[in-house]
Amino acid sequence: MRRSRPGPFRGRAARGNGNTFDDMARKRHSRSEPAQAIPRQPREARLLAEAVLLGVVGALAAQVFMWALHFCSHVSRTRLAGYTPPGLPGEGGALVERVGPHWLWLVPVATTLGGLISGWIVYTWAPEAEGHGTDTAVKAFHRTGGFIRSRVAPLKLIASAITIGSGGSAGRERPTALIGAGIGSTYATWEHRPDEGLRLLGLMGMAAGLSAIFRSPIGTAFFAIEVLYGGMDLEASPLVYTMLASIVAYAINGLFVSWEPLFSFPAAPVGV
Repeated sequence: MRRSRPGPFRGRAARGNGNTFDDMARKRHSRSEPAQAIPRQPREARLLAEAVLLGVVGALAAQVFMWALHFCSHVSRTRLAGYTPPGLPGEGGALVERVGPHWLWLVPVATTLGGLISGWIVYTWAPEAEGHGTDTAVKAFHRTGGFIRSRVAPLKLIASAITIGSGGSAGRERPTALIGAGIGSTYATWEHRPDEGLRLLGLMGMAAGLSAIFRSPIGTAFFAIEVLYGGMDLEASPLVYTMLASIVAYAINGLFVSWEPLFSFPAAPVGV
């Protein structure tokens, strides 16, 4: 992987505890063990095996995220507010909304309560997980050598499920990017990988999680390597590994839901 250029985040601090991304990087390097050089061919074989592993783990994490999201939606909106929003048929939803006896008056209550709970979780235990998620993954790639604390992924999963499930203005893409990158970074940290390995495995995890959520393995493999920069630049060297992780995640996820796309279009009439 080529050496990444400095990102546009220098000097910005993660809220809470006074920790900047530079401080996190220095602490990690001060505690890390010296990495041993691995011959090229065994290294490539190992990375391919790890891409498969992260593809499986990313697909399972995506299933847990979707289950948590549906659970929070059922509790906060269906049970509390008496409202069922329209959903995709491919995910077990219906293209109609159901409004309870209180109409929509309790929806803001459920949304506010969900936002308060999720904000308390993030700011108490993982301030760097604030925001939509992709920005934290990009900062980690450029500022901490790809290092993301192991607590970030599960806390982001819980907080995002509460926010989205309660009707907050958020989507699944960016939290999933951070959850997948956090899983890859945690695995790389356990294996005492250098910064290059942390970055690469983080990108694999990001691509795997997004592929399982959106059932688009090729698109998410490219997304993981191009979201790191604001212009036309991208990290081309990890493409083989992000593509493999995405395909594996898509295949494993299909065992739970299906391999059909999320959106389908009716066939055009013959002769039109």
